[in-house]
Amino acid sequence: MSNDDRPSEPPSAGPRGGGCLIAVGLVLGPVVGLLLGQVSAGLLVGGALGVVAAVILAVVDKRR
Repeated sequence: MSNDDRPSEPPSAGPRGGGCLIAVGLVLGPVVGLLLGQVSAGLLVGGALGVVAAVILAVVDKRR
């Protein structure tokens, strides 16, 4: 049986993007910070949490 006769494997799902998680963190962080009176801290914490979530998503996606 030649390689051309074998059925092709189904295409795998593409990589998922984590940029949206960073954007959500950068938008929601200052909003939460505004409620707590610390907008800059909210921006930094929200951005950091978004980056952490994006890295976790990339690691999990790499293992797939």
